[in-house]
Amino acid sequence: MNENMIPTLYLCATPIGNLEDMTYRAVRMLGEVELIAAEDTRHTRQLLTHFDIHTKLTSYHEHNKLTKGPELIEYMREGHDLVCVSDAGLPGICDPGSHLAGLAIEAGFRVTPLPGANAGLSALICSGLDTTRFTFIGFLPKTGRKQQEVLESVQHYPDTLIFYEAPHHLKATLKAMHGVLGDRRVALGRELTKKFEEFQRGTLTEILAHYEENAPRGEYVIIVEGFTGEVTACENELPQEPRACCEYFMAQGLDKKEAMRKAAKALGLSRRDIYQAMLTDE
Repeated sequence: MNENMIPTLYLCATPIGNLEDMTYRAVRMLGEVELIAAEDTRHTRQLLTHFDIHTKLTSYHEHNKLTKGPELIEYMREGHDLVCVSDAGLPGICDPGSHLAGLAIEAGFRVTPLPGANAGLSALICSGLDTTRFTFIGFLPKTGRKQQEVLESVQHYPDTLIFYEAPHHLKATLKAMHGVLGDRRVALGRELTKKFEEFQRGTLTEILAHYEENAPRGEYVIIVEGFTGEVTACENELPQEPRACCEYFMAQGLDKKEAMRKAAKALGLSRRDIYQAMLTDE
């Protein structure tokens, strides 16, 4: 098949706040294709209405991707181009756009970006932290134990870390970060490119103190300083006695259960051994 005739999947960035985040090319392509696969058709319809675009929409999201993805690939097999959008930013970042891209590549179609706004990178370049190396984490798992595991897996990364978080989980997430990563420098960006955009920069202790007095509002990007080597020295001084080790981790902000789990891992003991030691000492 002539390369110019191969169907194309366009991964199109949409505004992360300000409607003027859109590029001229993205607006043009959204109007030229016959179908747009959208994470939320109601949300995307508002965007299209603003730009006087009347292209047909179809729903493609996390809960229907396994059935809808193959249907969209069949649509492309008929010779059609397709645009995929998320609610905000680049599709494929914390949404099922990456799944559709994989299917299209496997089918032999072209996959190309319509670049534009991205919340994580926008916050990173305004953070004041190192931008030469960074690791995108996105949203942490919802359970405390899974959060702990992810944070522990990246605690020694020298890269600047990028997280997303919703306002109702922000304080708990910041406390978990403090407990595992220590009192690092952070930058929080909220409501990026919107009217009430705000950046906060400081240590985790300072930011936590702020949110003890102020309720979080809006969607957040959290940029965390990478590992500098200070944690290693601290870990080498871990108390070797079970109770003291638990108290060390509790002093970092972990609850008793998580402190016991981490102490068991650090000392090479079972959690039952730690529990028994705590009971004995009491």
